Amino acid sequence: MPIDAEEQSRTLLQELQQAGAVHDGAITRLHALLLRVARAEAGRRHSRLPDRMLEEVDDLCVQAASDAVMNILRKLDEFRGEARFTTWACKFVIFEVSTRLRRHAWRHRPIETSDQIWNELPDAAPSALRTMENQELLGALQRAVRERLTERQRTVFQAATIDEVPIDVLAERFASSRGAIYKTLHDARHKLRAALADAGFLEHRP
Repeated sequence: MPIDAEEQSRTLLQELQQAGAVHDGAITRLHALLLRVARAEAGRRHSRLPDRMLEEVDDLCVQAASDAVMNILRKLDEFRGEARFTTWACKFVIFEVSTRLRRHAWRHRPIETSDQIWNELPDAAPSALRTMENQELLGALQRAVRERLTERQRTVFQAATIDEVPIDVLAERFASSRGAIYKTLHDARHKLRAALADAGFLEHRP
């Protein structure tokens, strides 16, 4: 009788918690599983990847699977059994491969800081900005970005909100942390909301 997925998952976890050859064999099986998941995730994103990086995707998947295995082994004691072990483990490799693909896609792309980026808003901006069809409102927002934000806030806001640069890529470019970039983005949005409220486009928050 074939072993079902639930039992395979339990067996893999038990063997990872042992030592010697049993442990090593479990690591090999775990890496193979995570590599399949990484390749599937990369395949799902294939149409959004630049042509220049397609030849390197499999190497990125192998690296992602290897790093995911290391992270899983470090955090094995944190597994609480709320989901199947293999489901829990696959989340690690999906995060790893997604991060690598985003970073690699932006590796040679400049982060746009020119005001010319505003000319592309109707087609290139995220949905929150596409809804701003009122040119007067867009003008007020552009002035607020130029006049109210620091240079760093302006770069982070335009890159993350308009050009959709991933946060982890911005953190890498600025030699900073994701938390610091999120804080910069939060402060920029707070200033812009206040500026638009002053201009009569939004209500002031208490």
